[in-house]
Amino acid sequence: MKVGVGAMVGALLLLLCGCNGGGSASEAPSGAAGYGSFRKFADAYFKAYYAFYPSDATAAGIHDYDTKLEDFSANRMRNRSSELRGQLLMLEEIRKQKLAPEDAIDAAILDGNIRAELLDIDTIRWWRKNAIRYVSTPGQAADLLMKRNFGPPQERLRLLIGRLEGVDGLLAAMRDNVTDAPREFTQLAHRICTGSVGFFRNEVAAWAREAAGSDELLFGRFQAANRKAAMAFEISTIFLADQLPLSNGSFAIGASSFAKKLEYEEMIDTPLDKLLAIGEAQLEKDYKDFLATAQRIQPGAPAAQTMSRLSDEHPSESELVPFAKATLESIRKFVVEKKIIAIPSDVRPTILETPPYARSGTFASMDTPGAFEFQAKEAFYYVTPPEKTWTPAHKQEHLRLFNKPVMDIITIHEAFPGHYTQFLYAKEFPTHTRKLTSTKSNAEGWAHYTEQMMLEEGFGAGDPKIKLAQLSEALLRDCRFVAGIRMHTRNETVEQAARLFVDRGFQEPANAYEEARRGAYDPTYLYYTAGKLQLYKLRDDYKRERGAAYTLEKFHSDFIRQGS
Repeated sequence: MKVGVGAMVGALLLLLCGCNGGGSASEAPSGAAGYGSFRKFADAYFKAYYAFYPSDATAAGIHDYDTKLEDFSANRMRNRSSELRGQLLMLEEIRKQKLAPEDAIDAAILDGNIRAELLDIDTIRWWRKNAIRYVSTPGQAADLLMKRNFGPPQERLRLLIGRLEGVDGLLAAMRDNVTDAPREFTQLAHRICTGSVGFFRNEVAAWAREAAGSDELLFGRFQAANRKAAMAFEISTIFLADQLPLSNGSFAIGASSFAKKLEYEEMIDTPLDKLLAIGEAQLEKDYKDFLATAQRIQPGAPAAQTMSRLSDEHPSESELVPFAKATLESIRKFVVEKKIIAIPSDVRPTILETPPYARSGTFASMDTPGAFEFQAKEAFYYVTPPEKTWTPAHKQEHLRLFNKPVMDIITIHEAFPGHYTQFLYAKEFPTHTRKLTSTKSNAEGWAHYTEQMMLEEGFGAGDPKIKLAQLSEALLRDCRFVAGIRMHTRNETVEQAARLFVDRGFQEPANAYEEARRGAYDPTYLYYTAGKLQLYKLRDDYKRERGAAYTLEKFHSDFIRQGS
């Protein structure tokens, strides 16, 4: 299914305006051919998917696989490829039939998911090049069992022991499989691996001690499994350090794979030259707005100096989490009072430091329960602290990102009305498939859109410092848009991309390198800006369609209810 920006916006508009040509999936006519067969296929698809990615099942709130850990051994990867090819053939046959409207949408989603995963396994071959996925999976898989109270602690500890027993095999597969690694991947994998040693020996062990209570036999079983897991990380840390000087592989996936990845994952089929031109034009627009706004704050001074002064007022390492917490209530209050979107819960996310296993170049993130998690309600807003091993100068550059105006924009993106608000609507998503899948140009596009939209609706009362912070975050995403295409299709290096983030995005040099390196392993991270632009287009079309019945609050609520 090839869907350009206009076609995707048009399809969403039909859904939002209630004129999709048919009822919901549950109301499909009894004679609709393929109705039952697609539902059975979708169930089988997700069962196979979660058998291969068991920690994703836990994240979704599906607890049938909680004792399992991912197996990325070469033989299992080959079997997964064969499984996906069989599923694709089956789905192609089903899609030849007339499907109910909701099923047709879900079938297109799963078609893209299958093709995207095949591209990653067979063509891009991440499992031969990228150790990051291997070393970050165990920490996430363990943390999912620890941090959400979906069952008694002792029972979750038993599940955790099962997962820990798979760590050695997963990391051994990394050492066997990864033979063509780029230096940038090995660098970051080594950092995550090093942090994970302490995570398992300290945080995981402390949680297990409390969870075990008086059951010393259970705690003894945990200790044996955890020692083996921590040792596997120690061995892998040494291995990755030894591999660093030998890591000379190319991270670039090439124009063909880049275009297919966008089509399969984001339903964007715009030619890459045109797409790059769109990104460069948006970067230029936001750059000029940034310069003009900086002049309002500090007339006659260079814009970089103005941004630097803005960043002078930042939290210390110990103040980072309280500083983020302070932004939450005022922003939520604005969303409610200005009727930006209905917020269907009074529960707030918990703000914590990003766990070591998740520090892969992101400065903040939101971790929410899956749509099928009916017991545990905890959602976590993470902010990433400096690494303990960094120099004082590097730590300062990192912390300068979290100045007050930028921290407000980050909280808008991550919490209200961004990702956390999306999560609060998850139970309303119309089908199982749309509860279990997402596309980044929608999910991240929404969160990035809210940053600009909130200021347009009056947040910050016209303060140019808040506007400069919003434009700073927009420039960051614009630079990602341009850098990702250039690095993967035009042989630009990470160092060259980092220069773009400094010169046009006004990033601190250390943060600029982290951003550019992220583009090496997250090629299509243009989805922030691309999604924002699509959402503004959709809003304009929806407003024109609804006429006098249009309200911003209803548009936002209806859009989020479709799923991401």
